[in-house]
Amino acid sequence: MNFTEIAKNRYSCRSYDAKKQVEEEKIKAILESACLAPSACNSQPYHFTVCKGGKAKEVAKATQGMGMNKFTTDAPVMIVISEESYNKTAGIGSKLKNNDYRSIDIGIAAAYLTAEATAQGLGTCILGWFDDKKIREICGLKNSVRLVISLGYAKEGSAVPPKKRKSYNEIVNEV
Repeated sequence: MNFTEIAKNRYSCRSYDAKKQVEEEKIKAILESACLAPSACNSQPYHFTVCKGGKAKEVAKATQGMGMNKFTTDAPVMIVISEESYNKTAGIGSKLKNNDYRSIDIGIAAAYLTAEATAQGLGTCILGWFDDKKIREICGLKNSVRLVISLGYAKEGSAVPPKKRKSYNEIVNEV
């Protein structure tokens, strides 16, 4: 798949095949791609915690507050992205420009991770609704959780839904 094909085929999977486990080599390839993502001053201010089995189930439950994200119950893998410190150069730049680059860097890493998962034939969903304190407890993390990504094979018969996007002219202009 080329990048445009990946972009067209990547979607927020909400129907996982709970019986089909994700191969270790695919998980590793996905994380290696995420580690290649650009970041401010190459600081990579994030950490990936891969949860499988019972830990994945616990993390999934911590994303289901107020009836949200029930589909995560069937995801065999949950990847927790926590925020880490900047390196010195990025920290100085952040203060001088009054911009927290960490959230941008985490978003880029999540995009790389989900793109590679699509290329590997897997489904993902980026989750922003979760219990930070509970997930930090489950995973033994000291820093804040910023995103959780469910990962697995889509249930047979699941199809990529039509993309609903603004038109090109609504979001692009040339000056």
